[in-house]
Amino acid sequence: MSIFDRTNLSLSRRQLLIGASLTGAGLVISFRPQAAVAAGEPFSPNAFIRIPQEGKITFVMPSVEMGQGIYTAVAMMLAEELEVGLDQVVLEHAPADPKQYANPLLGDQITGGSFAIRGVYEQMRKAGAAARIMLIGAAARDWGVSPDACKAEAGHVVETAGSRRAAYGSLIAAAASEVVPQEVPLKPASSYRVIGKPVHRLDSPEKVNGTAKFGIDARPDGVSYAAIAICPHFNGKLRSVDEAPAMAIKGVSQVVRIEEAVAVVANNTGAARKGLAALSIEWDPGPSASVSQAELEHLMDAAIDGKALPHVSEGDVAKAEAEHGPVHEFVYRMPILTHSAMEPMNCTVHVRPDGCEVWVGTQIMSRARQAAADVTGLPVEKVVVHNHLLGGGFGRRLDVDGVILATKIAKQVKGPVKVTWSREEDIRHDCYRYLNYSKVTATLGADGMPVSWRHRVIGPSVMARWFPGFTKDGVDLDQMAGAETPYAIENRQTDFARQEAPDGMLTGNWRGVGATRNIPPVECGIDELAELAGIDPLEYRRRLLQHKPRLLGALDLAAEKAGWSTPLAKGRGRGIAVAEDFGSFAAMVAEVSLDGNGRFKTERIVCAVDCGQVINPDTVEAQIQSGVVYGLSAALYGRITVENGAVVEGNFDDAPVLRIHETPPIEVHIVPSAEAPGGIGEVGTPGVAPALLNAIFMATGKRLRTLPIDQGDLRRV
Repeated sequence: MSIFDRTNLSLSRRQLLIGASLTGAGLVISFRPQAAVAAGEPFSPNAFIRIPQEGKITFVMPSVEMGQGIYTAVAMMLAEELEVGLDQVVLEHAPADPKQYANPLLGDQITGGSFAIRGVYEQMRKAGAAARIMLIGAAARDWGVSPDACKAEAGHVVETAGSRRAAYGSLIAAAASEVVPQEVPLKPASSYRVIGKPVHRLDSPEKVNGTAKFGIDARPDGVSYAAIAICPHFNGKLRSVDEAPAMAIKGVSQVVRIEEAVAVVANNTGAARKGLAALSIEWDPGPSASVSQAELEHLMDAAIDGKALPHVSEGDVAKAEAEHGPVHEFVYRMPILTHSAMEPMNCTVHVRPDGCEVWVGTQIMSRARQAAADVTGLPVEKVVVHNHLLGGGFGRRLDVDGVILATKIAKQVKGPVKVTWSREEDIRHDCYRYLNYSKVTATLGADGMPVSWRHRVIGPSVMARWFPGFTKDGVDLDQMAGAETPYAIENRQTDFARQEAPDGMLTGNWRGVGATRNIPPVECGIDELAELAGIDPLEYRRRLLQHKPRLLGALDLAAEKAGWSTPLAKGRGRGIAVAEDFGSFAAMVAEVSLDGNGRFKTERIVCAVDCGQVINPDTVEAQIQSGVVYGLSAALYGRITVENGAVVEGNFDDAPVLRIHETPPIEVHIVPSAEAPGGIGEVGTPGVAPALLNAIFMATGKRLRTLPIDQGDLRRV
């Protein structure tokens, strides 16, 4: 069923490590030669395109749409080579099928980590080009001319020197018997007519008029609705509950008990929530009941000077420190963060003796399918996942704990049941970005430039649980992202001190992933060194980035657009930071002002980004803006605390996010580039906090090294 009725990768070591570990293969397209197209069937040369005899062409989306614009971008790639307009296609979610729809860089059907466009850029164009070649071949054979005498144009094959013209739909039977091309030449970027042009999002109209279907909109026939209470304590369990008060509520049909939660099932969500509120639940808090925020922070502080695993070692740091001391030391502390996606966690499941259906919005369909299979005991091929649009992902929906819970409940319910979490359950049972501390030490040469750099990263290993292939010798490679710095420092060393969250507290991926942990201490640390050297922070970075032309280009453009060299009024400050990640290069300038009470306001954010070949400029701008809002929200408010083995915060009143009136103007400038596309979903986030902290220093002369920024602390200092 269609969802919208609308009409040479350069791989880093990290990417190669991921792809090779999972697939051992590069870009793969499963072509489907057909001996013939039966009456009424479309021509389907590969898993991504279906061309009917009449009507619009279907593009099957291998990634999921969670607001990042990937459906429009993928459609643009396919349309570019197939030579059709975006008004000639409809889009369809891909089913759970890693063999057909795995991201070539990740080896699984995953959407996340800014890998979507980078992974499928060549794959999608080849899929479109192969179909076009077969359609042209069919027309040329029918007309008795060489394929070179024909071209594709707006969903038709046209005889170049003649008047003959055939719609794709009229050629599908003949095209199906064409030989599948082994070599698929692609258009040069100079011939692009779709890619690189600003295009309105294909998913916008349905989201505006309310017809778009998110996971929370799933309503299969006979569905019932469940409200859930999960044990608030990490690794706690249900001790007892009296179901009678809930069963007295009109519409409530059942109270379901599972080991770690209680669900009230009703014929509507309102009744289910009333029933849940009527219950008196007794929890067994388990062994983590005494865990406190102070204890967790104490453990992190203790790990700063404890044992660590080496990651990067270049030059001789100890010798440089001895020769060029003193050693300057900075410790930066970052809090536990939640995702707070606007669409709260939800999942609808129907468990039958012979199969299971799951309706959800997930970033990782294969794991969702496997999770339901594991809970039900059914073979995985007996599980069908109906994926939907996601009302925000940010890494939260890379975990499948919600699918597991819903399937456990559904096993006790007759018919499909939709389990919807309250905002409080969502925030108190997230897969958190856990505490991350950094200790940076550096020494300066006689010219004031750094000659040594040590960065100790203290935090948990998400990848050890989620993606073990992305660890090396015990070091979580994502946790270390950005710690090595892009700067030309001859002697450098990074290491990893693993400090896990308390047992039962789930930690996971968060927008911007590893770079958001390490770029703030790196970029603030470089600013601190520039101050010690008495050199302008921009000029300091420029001297250290001469070997990084793309990052230097972004830095210069951001500085120019922000008017870095122009003087500021008293009480104002600018801060700058750079970020290199997922194949993209960004620089960010934040400008702040102080009022008479010592409170600051973010006046403006200017970002320049080099993300290689741009697919849709509108999407790049929107992604950077949303990344800035996400990062700014965390820098100002992001902080989850723990007491009595449970998360304290529960909703937006005590876990606020940035509001519209607090959001500053955000300018995005794109550096023209013909390089392979880089990721754009993450790179807008990690530079926000350090640019802001550096701007506050310029305005106040005070260094803040703990996030979120506490206005009270700022006034006190």
